[in-house]
Amino acid sequence: MIDITSLPSCLPILPLVNQVLLPSISSKYVLTQEDFRKILRFSPSYIVCIPFESNESDQQAVDDDRAEAIVITVKGICRSRVKDIYSSDGGHSLQADLEHYAEETHTCSADDHIVRDFQSLCQRFITDMRCAGVSAAVLNQIYELNNQWHSSYMANFLLCISESSFCDKLRALELVNYQERLQEISETITRYLQTIRECSTKNESELLFDQIRRRFYLNQEFTCLEPPVNVPTGTRKRFRELAEDDEELVDLIRKLNEANLPDNAVISVQRDLNRMRKLPVSSADSHLLRTYIEYVAELPWHTKETESNINISMAKQQLDKDHFGIEHVKKRILEYLSVIKVNRHAKAPILCLIGPPGVGKTTLAKSIATALNRKFHRISLGGVRDEAEIRGHRRTYVGALPGLLLHGMRECGVQNPVILLDEIDKMSKGSNQGDPASAMLEVLDPAQNCTFVDHFLNIPYDLSKVTFIATANTSDSIPSPLLDRMEMIQLNGYTFDEKLYIAQTHLIPKQLETHGLAGLGVEIPDDVVLRIAERYTRESGVRNLERLVASLCRYKCHEYANLDESGQLDQFEPSLGLEKIEDILGTEPFENETVENDDIAGVVTGLAYSNSGNGGILLIETSYMPGESRLKLTGSLGDVIKESAQIAISWVKTNAYFLKLTASRNEDIFKNIDIHIHLPSGAVRKDGPSAGIAMVVGLISLLSGNNVPRTTAMTGEITLRGQIRPVGGIKEKVISAHRAGIKKILLPFANRRDINKDVSDKIKKEITFVYCKSIWEAVETAFEHSCIRYESRMNSSL
Repeated sequence: MIDITSLPSCLPILPLVNQVLLPSISSKYVLTQEDFRKILRFSPSYIVCIPFESNESDQQAVDDDRAEAIVITVKGICRSRVKDIYSSDGGHSLQADLEHYAEETHTCSADDHIVRDFQSLCQRFITDMRCAGVSAAVLNQIYELNNQWHSSYMANFLLCISESSFCDKLRALELVNYQERLQEISETITRYLQTIRECSTKNESELLFDQIRRRFYLNQEFTCLEPPVNVPTGTRKRFRELAEDDEELVDLIRKLNEANLPDNAVISVQRDLNRMRKLPVSSADSHLLRTYIEYVAELPWHTKETESNINISMAKQQLDKDHFGIEHVKKRILEYLSVIKVNRHAKAPILCLIGPPGVGKTTLAKSIATALNRKFHRISLGGVRDEAEIRGHRRTYVGALPGLLLHGMRECGVQNPVILLDEIDKMSKGSNQGDPASAMLEVLDPAQNCTFVDHFLNIPYDLSKVTFIATANTSDSIPSPLLDRMEMIQLNGYTFDEKLYIAQTHLIPKQLETHGLAGLGVEIPDDVVLRIAERYTRESGVRNLERLVASLCRYKCHEYANLDESGQLDQFEPSLGLEKIEDILGTEPFENETVENDDIAGVVTGLAYSNSGNGGILLIETSYMPGESRLKLTGSLGDVIKESAQIAISWVKTNAYFLKLTASRNEDIFKNIDIHIHLPSGAVRKDGPSAGIAMVVGLISLLSGNNVPRTTAMTGEITLRGQIRPVGGIKEKVISAHRAGIKKILLPFANRRDINKDVSDKIKKEITFVYCKSIWEAVETAFEHSCIRYESRMNSSL
């Protein structure tokens, strides 16, 4: 494109009588040889064309005076405003002092109604000129020009080839603003098309159409559209509209041009577009091709992204507002946001939030999208059994559609949304329709998802700017290659104290507002919430807790309505007491765990962690009877806890002499007895290694007859060498033990960091924590050193 700053500010004048030259328009004019030589003398390349209006007699006089005429071709470059006119040769020729204005080629968005209206006007222009009998060859040329050049240039061209007046063209020349000029030209062309439509209703319509065609061909012959070279990228259209295209196809082609497709996609789509034009509209292939092209046009390709104006402090406030606790998760999210703030081109990590149901995995993903200021889309992968649901169906199948990922990108309309892959651990396996988990490998691999190929689209599509967040209840069912591509973040279940906080700050206000009780002063005290959480729910999240809170709200609504009808609203009590809970919610399905009232030999208190995310105390009962050295285990035990019992038996048998349980080293303490170990609550499945230390202490207590204090609890995995290994769920176990009245807890030494990090100072003051590296240290502490006789463990063989 020519830089207007390089144009001379002083140029010779070429007067145009009753004519207007517009930018990007090339036209021919007749000059005398003398005038032509004067122009060449002052400027061999540029002139200024100044239009003026004259009557026919003056025009005829000018034409008759011209001898030996020369035809020149003049191309409009830009608009110029005349500041002064002068002559440098005594009046033989005139020059103008000018101020140039660049041709504004404003690139409007698809939402600019003026541009859309003008495109529709171009379509109507072609249609009406076809009705007037203009040849298809000429109309196709206009179609190609409309597809190739910017609307600003096309508007000037249509104004020149239509029967517009001198004043209309002069007005278009005066307007510098692009949108105002486009609006003005659109109104002029609309009046011209209205004139053509009126001709079709008159008796001599064919004669009138013949006159219109003659004038149109004449204007088209002497007017040529020649926009400047190097038109800015994005203004040229890569898909052409043809005269025979219907309005729907024209609109579809316009969307394709606005989508700014990559080169490889343009070639493929253009081939399918040409195929569709050759097929009948009613054919199945035509419908499939149209669906395919619509999907391509509506996908975000290059230019559509939401700006991520990240504010770390506001993101932290948003996360704290939406979620209580889970500080390690918030820390990782804020770290990622900080990286994006420093380097906007950094690749997003693929996070996998693993935790039991109801702990806020989905809402956490929504909070991340809010903090990033990006669009959010959720894809449920639970039960997905067909690879085509990820990669899409091939177009050879009837009813073929893209996969869930491209469908989500189409719904979002941007290249960088946050996509939640919900329940990724529940994708079906072993299906004869392919493995969807294997199809996800390409999606979740940052090195490959930049060229993700959907079978329906069959064009590489860039997913590298998408932030993927997966959720799962467990990582056991996720294939190892897929697990390797994701960063695991563990979300544990809420403790009772956390549930109380969530209920008072979020659940109760929400339910009071939903049931219309917010303005009535209804209150649900903390002791009521704790009673519900402890004795009416056994869950990791707060879903059932919210349902029970809703039941309380419905009860208060019913009570209020009855008192209102009876005129006794003064008796309405806004507060709920513990005495009413059982009447409203029914019998308590669970009992609160407390320690035993008596110290009994062979009974030890262990600590357990349930699948619901809560901790609890676990009584371990041991007994012996005459028999043949057999071990009996009851209480719905899993394989791991059974192995812990066998290790405990082996360790006690090996060290019975040093524990003063036998008189000699070779004596078998279990020779004539059977051991029975039982864990109460047999309907509840129990598994895990953390009961090992309690089983050892329980067996020693049984065989020695010494009691372990009922306020002492313990947890830890054991080995055959007598070492105590760390276990999980320490925070939940300690909180439940404190609630049950435990005063002393034996823990593996490696779990000391969990106590320092997760347990509150209040609990630390009320419970004594003893950290043990070996079973001998646990025995010393459990029996308080004086209740059982044993030799120094240094004399032990293990």
